[in-house]
Amino acid sequence: MSNAELANSLLLACQQRGIMLATAESCTGGMIIAALTDIAGSSAVVDRGFISYSNEAKMDMLGVSAETLDAHGAVSRETVLEMAAGALAHSRASLSLAVTGIAGPSGGSADKPVGLVWFGLALAGQPVVAERQLFGHKGREFIRHETVRHALQLGLRALG
Repeated sequence: MSNAELANSLLLACQQRGIMLATAESCTGGMIIAALTDIAGSSAVVDRGFISYSNEAKMDMLGVSAETLDAHGAVSRETVLEMAAGALAHSRASLSLAVTGIAGPSGGSADKPVGLVWFGLALAGQPVVAERQLFGHKGREFIRHETVRHALQLGLRALG
């Protein structure tokens, strides 16, 4: 399935359940919300997208704590959990998708290599979940495209 088809399926799943959706994006810079809003009628379920590329944006818009960022860094399980919860708390959405990662070509380390992406998902009334993926050092475009794909799939799986 293409990203456009996945986005359409996620929109339909949200619509069927009567829920709104929000995103909190770092490494994708808005590509997930763009994939969703490229589809006519998406305004029925898309509430908003937070582009939180800097640590300051993560704190200001999503309520990610400075302590979390200092202790674990922007690309971490702890940060993405707070991003997903923050997107839910600062929107009308019942489902949020969050991503933070290292798309490259530089910026990686031994602990956090290029291609590492953390995904967060918050669904109202359920614990926030995080998932780690390594896409490899296959280029910025590939990593970002696969991040969008995986986030959309994660949303679909959460809605059953």
